[in-house]
Amino acid sequence: MAMDRKHAGIPERTQGFSMIEVLIGLAIIGFLYGIASPLYASYTDRVDAAQAVADLSDISLSIDMFYSTRHSYPDSLAEVNMDGLMDPWGNPYKYLRLDGGTTPGLNGKRRKDKNLVPINTDFDLYSAGADGNSAAPLTAKVSQDDIVPANNGGYLGLAENY
Repeated sequence: MAMDRKHAGIPERTQGFSMIEVLIGLAIIGFLYGIASPLYASYTDRVDAAQAVADLSDISLSIDMFYSTRHSYPDSLAEVNMDGLMDPWGNPYKYLRLDGGTTPGLNGKRRKDKNLVPINTDFDLYSAGADGNSAAPLTAKVSQDDIVPANNGGYLGLAENY
């Protein structure tokens, strides 16, 4: 007593997706990826910048503690045990002692605002940003992504927003 396919509830012919349905599905996935990818990249950029701000805040605190005990700023980040610290983009943080420093050519190395006025008087500390390049004036294209403290710690963030 063999049962035929119709009575067993099995369709006679099963079908897969048509080529049009597959292409529509791929187009939807591509569209969603096109929207999500830049949003994710923007999110990771903000996270990296926030990490750099937090690191610079910690380093600044260590430098200020050094100053409070020795009444002078360190000559390098090694003196505050922060010389091996890397920014989120894999580059070392930059430090330059300004107050009492004896670095030759110091004025050319100071970070400057749009009016070419130094942004700090005590020390310069910054991350060169995602591109790893920087120039003394914050208005330089290579400096726009830098993370900087300015106004002797009164500002801490992206150079392009200062």
